[in-house]
Amino acid sequence: MQAVRAIELNLDYPDSIKTATKAVATEMMSYYTGMNPGDVPGNLPDPYYWWEAGAMFGALIDYWFYTGDDTWNNITMQAMLWQASPGANFMPPNQSKTEGNDDQGFWGMAAMSAAERNFPNPPEDQPQWLALAQAVFNSQAARWDQSTCGGGLRWQIFTWNNGYNYKNTISNGCFFNIAARLAKYTNNQTYADWAEKTWKWTVDVGFLTDTYQFWDGADDTTNCTQYNRIEWTYNSGVYLLGAANMYNYTNGDPTWKERVLQILNASAVFFADNPKDVMYERACETVNTCQVDQRSFKAYMARWMAATTQMAPFTYDIIMPKLRASALAAAKTCTGGSKGTSCGLKWTEEKWDGSKGVGEQMSAMEVFQSNLISRVAPPVTNSTGGTSKGNPAAGSSGDGPPGAGPLPGVYTDPITVGDRAGAGILTTLMLVVFIGCSGWLIYE
Repeated sequence: MQAVRAIELNLDYPDSIKTATKAVATEMMSYYTGMNPGDVPGNLPDPYYWWEAGAMFGALIDYWFYTGDDTWNNITMQAMLWQASPGANFMPPNQSKTEGNDDQGFWGMAAMSAAERNFPNPPEDQPQWLALAQAVFNSQAARWDQSTCGGGLRWQIFTWNNGYNYKNTISNGCFFNIAARLAKYTNNQTYADWAEKTWKWTVDVGFLTDTYQFWDGADDTTNCTQYNRIEWTYNSGVYLLGAANMYNYTNGDPTWKERVLQILNASAVFFADNPKDVMYERACETVNTCQVDQRSFKAYMARWMAATTQMAPFTYDIIMPKLRASALAAAKTCTGGSKGTSCGLKWTEEKWDGSKGVGEQMSAMEVFQSNLISRVAPPVTNSTGGTSKGNPAAGSSGDGPPGAGPLPGVYTDPITVGDRAGAGILTTLMLVVFIGCSGWLIYE
């Protein structure tokens, strides 16, 4: 635990941050067995869902970039390529009973990070990072569903999955995030048009309020008129980075600058007053109801806030005090477990709270390494040194289990064309619990 304690005193020293980050990352990877003979690369054991494994490998890609440590590079590449699926769009057949658009989106965002950070490229006969991100974009654009709620992606992809009738913010936010980052990376206006379209729909449907609160989603059988108003850190975060990329792509468009600032201002609700500026998942931490998925959400908020400082540098002085305070508080929770490197859930308590798991470790890891953001280069593009090979038509030849049929030619379709969709991370059971008994958790 000495390494983690050192970060409390030496946050301004890169070696201290790297040492602490490796300590919590090592603990995180103790949960992963996919590299072992007979196991499935890219899968975490129960109780973790497939999407969180994709999120974890996204964190490891950033870890390599921030620290230069390639300890887990081979495991990461093995997992990403194994889960890329036969269609090279992160639609593995063994996930067809549970995979939602947001699940696929988290793997797609990991591939996008690999392209942006020049993570070592796969062998030439394997899917490439940029093409994988494009494949996720194309397959999701083909699911844009105009039949209800004026558009948007559903939570679940397939009609037989629980949650198919739910349209949620994180699924559309992942799509928005990938589209905006592809626009920046490729300088292709088609992606930017889809990002604009998705932002507008999020506002029009009411998932993004006038005060820049992001609701969780709504049932499309009531045309998305009855909102689940729970607010999660990762919804603000996924739109924040997407908006920052659009600001950068548009060479500082004032509209996108205002949107970035408004999201940041509204996301202040996720940072405590005491201890000041420490991040917390306010919808569940304070009432001890955080489920397995939600224990990792702060990881993505930290990841995307840090990346935002590179795409929209005017945010640096707003964001970094929060990431610094959160890292210091998180470090104080990393004293649990047999090795003294298990991190707690509640950073605001500044001590280990007895909680441990992949989500807790990933969250601490991300907020630690985010404090190295000013010491690394910004994301590359295909015109500034990016080496990943793309394929604009990737993912448009098929979409999932046998009989699903081909996708339309999304890349050449008009921007107004959309097909049916799916979306999500929350299980239907959790959705029923949230809607049925957490009205007192709603913040307006």
